[in-house]
Amino acid sequence: MSNTDPNHFDVAVVGSGILGLAHAYAAVKRGLRVAVFERTNTPLGASIRNFGMGLVTGQPPGIMLDLARESRELWLYLAARANFSAREAGTLLFARTAAEHDVLQEFMIVRARQHEYRVSLLQGEKLEALYNGRFRHHRSALHGTEDLQLYSREAMPALVAYLHSQGVHFRFNTLVHGAADGRLSTTAGEFRAERVIVCSGHDYLTLFAERLQAMNLKQCRLQMLRLKTEDALPLTHAVLTGLSCTHYGAFSDLPTARAVHAEIEETAPLLNKHGIHLLVSPTPYQELIVGDSHHYGTDSPPFNSEEVDNLMLGLVEHTLATRVKVVERWQGVYGSKGPGPFSALAIDDKTTAVLMHTGIGMSVGLGLGERVMKALLEGDALPSGNPAAAPLPTTALA
Repeated sequence: MSNTDPNHFDVAVVGSGILGLAHAYAAVKRGLRVAVFERTNTPLGASIRNFGMGLVTGQPPGIMLDLARESRELWLYLAARANFSAREAGTLLFARTAAEHDVLQEFMIVRARQHEYRVSLLQGEKLEALYNGRFRHHRSALHGTEDLQLYSREAMPALVAYLHSQGVHFRFNTLVHGAADGRLSTTAGEFRAERVIVCSGHDYLTLFAERLQAMNLKQCRLQMLRLKTEDALPLTHAVLTGLSCTHYGAFSDLPTARAVHAEIEETAPLLNKHGIHLLVSPTPYQELIVGDSHHYGTDSPPFNSEEVDNLMLGLVEHTLATRVKVVERWQGVYGSKGPGPFSALAIDDKTTAVLMHTGIGMSVGLGLGERVMKALLEGDALPSGNPAAAPLPTTALA
C-alpha cells in the first residue's frame, strides 16, 4: 500500500501485549504499514507480569505444541535483533514423590516418543550431578531442552523498540473505544485500516462486549514473587515440580496424573484450593520469579493472601534447598476459561479479535500471530484452539 495518510494503515493492532506485538511483527515483516494502539504508556498487562517462560515441554500435542515450537524460533530470531535475553538452558521438572515420578516415566515412554518432545529423565548419578547435589532430595527430574526463559519486563519494551525501528507506528496512551469495518474511534481521533486486529487481553467490555459476553469469559488472578536466595545459587534452568503435572496439558491427561492430583488433595489440599503449583524462573540478575496461584472470576480483586504467598515460599525453599528473601510482590492477571486455549474471531470483514484463554501467551503468542496474519492475508480459515484437539491447560503466565 502506497498510502501515506497518517491516519490510514494496512493493519491496525489494538493492544501491545505479546499477542498484539506478534501480529504487528507478522504484518510489518510482510511490508505492510502497521500501527499499534495501547491505552497505557507501555505494556503493563499479563505480558510483563509473568514468568517469561517460552514453555514447549508443557504444551499438549496438537496445535499448542506446534505453536510453542514456532514461537520458540521466532523468540530466538527476535532476541538476537532486539537485544533482549532469551536463555536456552531449558526447564527442570522435579518429581518429589513416587506418584510424580510415575507421571514423568509415563510421559517419557509414551508421549515424548510419540510427539518428539526434546526431553531427558535425570535419575541417580545424573540427578546427583545437578548443581553439586543440591537436588538430591528429589526422585528424578525431567529436563526439557526446548524451553526458553525471557525476562518479560525487559523483553517487551525491547520488542516495542525493535518494531518501531522496523516501521511500526505506536500510539501509546490511546484508548480504542470503537472498532468496526476498518474504522477505529480512539481518544486521539479517528483512524482507518484495511485490517484491524484486536488483542485486548482480559478487557471484555470496551470492544465487542456483546459478542464476548456470550462466551462467558473469566479472568485469572495470580500471586507472584521476586526473590533472592540466602546462599549462592547460580540457577540457569527454570524449575517446576510434579505439581505442574496436574496443570499442563502435556501431562494432565495421562492416567498416572490422577494419582498426583489425589496425593495433593490428601496431603496438601490448600494447594488445590488456591490452584498453586510451583514455577521458578531465574532472571538475568541472579533473582528468581516465583509463583503461582490461580483465582478465577469476572474481576481481579486487589487483595493478596499471605497464606498463598507462604505456601509458595515453602514450596520454593524445599525445592531449591535454600532460604529465600522476598524482593517484590505483584499480581498477574490474564483472560481464562474460554472455549479452548485461544480464540480467533471474525468480527466483520475487516476486524478480527484474538484472545488467549490461558496464561501461556509468551509460549505460543508469536506463532499464533504469524498464523492469524497469514490466514487473513491469504483468505484461509483462522486458526482454532479446538478443545478436543488441545486440552485446556490451567497454568500460569508463562
